[in-house]
Amino acid sequence: MSDTESLVLDLGPHGRQRTLADRTRRVYDRLAVVYPLSTYLFHTRAHECVLEAAEVRDGMRVLEVATGSGEMFRRLVGANPNGACVGVDLSPNMAQRTHRRLRREFPAAKTLCQAVDARYMPFRNESFDVVFCCYLLELLGAEDIARALGEIRRVLRPSGKLALVSIGQNVKPFNRVYRIAGGIAPAFWGRQVAQHVPALIESAKFRILHDRAVRQGFYPSRVVVAARG
Repeated sequence: MSDTESLVLDLGPHGRQRTLADRTRRVYDRLAVVYPLSTYLFHTRAHECVLEAAEVRDGMRVLEVATGSGEMFRRLVGANPNGACVGVDLSPNMAQRTHRRLRREFPAAKTLCQAVDARYMPFRNESFDVVFCCYLLELLGAEDIARALGEIRRVLRPSGKLALVSIGQNVKPFNRVYRIAGGIAPAFWGRQVAQHVPALIESAKFRILHDRAVRQGFYPSRVVVAARG
């Protein structure tokens, strides 16, 4: 059994039930081929900042929740070539494409990427040193955010770090455009939650270490790193 496989438990009944957002899964399955362009245009700078702030060291066990097209996940594998990197995404197509690409680009790395519901993650307690989560909370309801953060806390080791990126709310023209887009296609855009992030992660018993606003052109992001309490 590999280092990455040893972290995984039996999925149990939650692995077979309908996910928290079937519409969102279907949308991102269909966009799996073109989504990397969106990541390149809007998310790259925030990904660079959160990786630096999280202080990933080679040899760690790292999890990314909501890998999307895998741009952040590739950065994690590059920073942690001798550790174990595990990625999960609600979209099977996204997870499969990321897994195949990582196997090609880093054949010797200990990597695993699979389709998983963030509310019911199939990993053992206290398995990871750092958990990254980029642009996921916008797609979850309040109850599901609490469940996902609770799962992240469960799989983190004591004093492990949560590295979180959310869509910023500090640019008023952007906020207006985003509200319109979210109303048209809520399964893709979701809604902004950045202003609530500190309260959300503190209520999940994390202690904030780093909080920074980042912009890439017109697109704002909020980067927060917190330690498990």
